[in-house]
Amino acid sequence: MSIPKFVLASASPARRRLLQTAGIEPVVCVSDFDESQITLIDAGELVQVLAQKKAETVCSQFPDDLILGCDSVLAVNGEIYGKPENPEEAKQRWQIMQGHYGDLYTGHALIDNRKNQVLVKCQVTRVYFAPMSDRAISAYVATAEPLKCAGCFALEGKGGLFVEKIDGCHSNVIGLSLPLLRQMLTDLGYDVTDFWQS
Repeated sequence: MSIPKFVLASASPARRRLLQTAGIEPVVCVSDFDESQITLIDAGELVQVLAQKKAETVCSQFPDDLILGCDSVLAVNGEIYGKPENPEEAKQRWQIMQGHYGDLYTGHALIDNRKNQVLVKCQVTRVYFAPMSDRAISAYVATAEPLKCAGCFALEGKGGLFVEKIDGCHSNVIGLSLPLLRQMLTDLGYDVTDFWQS
């Protein structure tokens, strides 16, 4: 049986790069799902519901394929953070985050249209942030990088300079847990190497 196409229902360049680095060249189909429709206070539940909704939004376009939806948030002191709205909010967030830790939650939803199966899982990684001066926070926010990321930082970018350590899955912090994806593919009856580009 032929291997289905691997579809990424996400606009995130970081998620696409992670998959490409792991040998998977996804078909990118950006979900236009309105995230504001979902209001849940449990971070793990929230990211799983959003990931599934994003995958479901595009799945009718790929009747024989495998669709991955993802969503990430950072929880600090019980507060859930997605992307900051503006530079001021990003600065305020970094004032709270610096010198502390947050838990990065990423929901993963894998829809196998061919087998009519849906798997939804969540991965959590604890991220410890370095103490930062007001000057460093302002300089980092001025790069605009934090405005594009859930949690207000990009581990694979300049934000990596301000992360002291990570407890858990490294790629999860970038937006997609490769070990969890491998396990989910296995659970659906695939081998991750089936999706490598020859």
